[in-house]
Amino acid sequence: MKKSIGFIDHYIDEWHANNYPTMIRNSSLKDEFEVTLAWEETTPEGKKPLAEWCKEQGVARASSIEQVVRECDCIIVLSPDNPERHEDLADLPLRSGKPVYIDKPIAPTLAAARRLFDKAAAHNTPMMSCSALRFGSALQGALAGELAGQEVHFVSTRNGGPFHVYAIHQIEMLVMALGTGASRVMQAGNDYARHMIVDYPDGRRGTITLAGWHPFQISIQYGADKTLVINDMPDFFPRFIEGMLTFFKTGQSLAPKEETLEIAALIEAGMAGLDAMDRWVPVPKA
Repeated sequence: MKKSIGFIDHYIDEWHANNYPTMIRNSSLKDEFEVTLAWEETTPEGKKPLAEWCKEQGVARASSIEQVVRECDCIIVLSPDNPERHEDLADLPLRSGKPVYIDKPIAPTLAAARRLFDKAAAHNTPMMSCSALRFGSALQGALAGELAGQEVHFVSTRNGGPFHVYAIHQIEMLVMALGTGASRVMQAGNDYARHMIVDYPDGRRGTITLAGWHPFQISIQYGADKTLVINDMPDFFPRFIEGMLTFFKTGQSLAPKEETLEIAALIEAGMAGLDAMDRWVPVPKA
């Protein structure tokens, strides 16, 4: 019998909730998992209400978070555009002992991310949270191949969209390549693009640039004089779905906790930096 997946969302009519069910049905683990139940906190003006979404998706409508937690084997806390709601929406799921995936970004601050991890640990609840970009085959392959054991000096990542929603994707890749331990950030963009410098005490440095709807790209300088450039990232979402379902199957997160906490700290510092342009802002200690 398939394991049931429940959706908990701030509002259900958003890109992730609209596409995850089909991606799950198309995955290699489609015979083991299915989305069966969904609940939303609110329906903003112009968005489909839960009943309409459920009818279109072939998913049952839940009356409460409690029902989702009670009836489902695995839980996805969505709200990808409102991470400030994750703590409240994930409270009961993280007390359940059932595997919980919290959509990106895990939280708007390092302290909130720590509280989520602490609650999961206190209730023996497997938890995972990350950007889908973590699973791009080109970056994963490079980290396991030509970059393995190499000293990475500088990383530049690019994409588009608002910082508070989309910076997570670049920061996730940056931390995967450069590692943890960043000490400060500086926002140095303008009205047309966000450009954040990430500085490490040992000389490592990275940048993230959000310009319009620029495609996802990353450049990595390593070794003595080598550069790796990835301009095409076509497969990260299907591979992410496979990774999330694998987590549901094993209970083992595929995103290291220390990296997830570092990412939350960089997001917090980056948001503070938007109010202190061209000045260094310390990164909270993860």
